[in-house]
Amino acid sequence: MEKVKKILVHLSKNNVAPQCARFVQSVTGYFTETPDDEVEVKCSLENNRFILCDCEKGRGIPLKRASFCPFKYLSVAEAAEIPLDVQNRGVDVGVAILLQSANQKVLLTRRASNLRIFPNVWVPPGGHVELDERLLDAGLRELREETGLRLDPGDVSAQLLGLWESVFPPMLTRGMPQRHHVVTYMLLNTSLTHQQLQASIHPELAEVSGCLWVDASLVKAIVSAVDGEEDSETQLEGLPPTISVLEVSAEGGLRESVMPFSVLCNRAPTNGEDVERVSTGTKYALELWLKNLESQGTRC
Repeated sequence: MEKVKKILVHLSKNNVAPQCARFVQSVTGYFTETPDDEVEVKCSLENNRFILCDCEKGRGIPLKRASFCPFKYLSVAEAAEIPLDVQNRGVDVGVAILLQSANQKVLLTRRASNLRIFPNVWVPPGGHVELDERLLDAGLRELREETGLRLDPGDVSAQLLGLWESVFPPMLTRGMPQRHHVVTYMLLNTSLTHQQLQASIHPELAEVSGCLWVDASLVKAIVSAVDGEEDSETQLEGLPPTISVLEVSAEGGLRESVMPFSVLCNRAPTNGEDVERVSTGTKYALELWLKNLESQGTRC
């Protein structure tokens, strides 16, 4: 048996044995015969394979892709032009942590400007799942590596919110796909306020250039700026024009700053260089977070 080198997505439906997902196929599209961009699946991490299976509606967790997902539109001829070393990568597995404080704020971090993938984009802490890791352990490790926050599994209550099919570049108009992931968004509830958590944050300069805490009112405005729908109205009424952020200095320290809140409502550009914004997948995860708050009867 060939030695597993990294955790990859495997797909199964109709009780067929799971097969490794191909880089050039849409994972979401595998489970639907319609143009729908969201389906329900069951997922498990077994023997260093992340397995997605079909399921009855209402019995799984949501898996979603962007309406402009490149693999939704990629032709056979275009797929053949992708370099073989890229095609042979398969679909990687990531984990992202929505860390919810006791006063119901969520931590977002801005990716460093020198990163090749999604630089200057706001996301929750996260990264790849390593061999022999559980999803929660991977999320806590990434949280520690990126922010310096050290939380043990016993310190949090964890919940899998949903899955996101992530592609870079995110649109065919911005280039052929180079990376393909399924990101697992996990909600971690803590008994600490965001001020208490913030006191222990020491970001990794190579990966993080800023951090901020957002509450439900801010999140509602962020998710109203739907990527791919330039005509949709952003709900900024009643919100402050600026927001407090913590910038990471060249020495790795944190300094308080402000930026226009509208930056967080920027949409993914269809052409040219990316802009500072909240990632499309993060907006999806924040929508799920809002629904979770509402299901618990929390005022938001």
